[in-house]
Amino acid sequence: MTEETPGFEEKPDVPSGATPDDAEPQAASPSSGEGAAPAGDASAQIAGLTAQLDQVRKALEERTADLQRLQAEFQNYRRRVERDRITVKEIAIANLLTELLPVLDDIGRAREHGEFVGGFKSVGESLETVAAKMGLQQFGKEGEPFDPTIHEALMHSYAPDVTETTCVAILQPGYRIGERTIRPARVAVAEPQPGAQTVKAEEATEAADDKESGGPDEG
Repeated sequence: MTEETPGFEEKPDVPSGATPDDAEPQAASPSSGEGAAPAGDASAQIAGLTAQLDQVRKALEERTADLQRLQAEFQNYRRRVERDRITVKEIAIANLLTELLPVLDDIGRAREHGEFVGGFKSVGESLETVAAKMGLQQFGKEGEPFDPTIHEALMHSYAPDVTETTCVAILQPGYRIGERTIRPARVAVAEPQPGAQTVKAEEATEAADDKESGGPDEG
């Protein structure tokens, strides 16, 4: 019967000329090759993510530009709608007040003839107040220069006391809303008397000559 010696451990066979410790590095050497592969994969992943990020950034810039363009178009649309709304409102008011002008003319004639009294006066003044609140403005005065853009000449004459074409009578007042003229003032105009300017110029020249010579010559 063979007896086993306590504490004895069998060791693997080792080739001749080599120590037992030489076998351990050979088992660990494959791990060095496995560690190099993850580094290359990480670089490829980073490059791919960078490319994707560039694409996302480009797409974001394009969408931002589209949004800014849409916002600008919307603002222009709002301004255009608001401008059109104001224009339509002004046209509607102008059309309404244009229909009331004959009534306002009757009120003016009644006032000139002393017939603007009693209940008619109260109603007429209320109507004039409402028209003024809606922006209606009356214009046209005697003695102002004739302007064909706001005046309509119905009568024409000559006068020696005017130096330019002048409104000498207002036959019907003009009306405007803001800068919009809804009816020109209908007027009678007078022009300078033919030859009056020449005579006045000669008189002014003679007066200047007399002043320079020390007065008129004595007889």
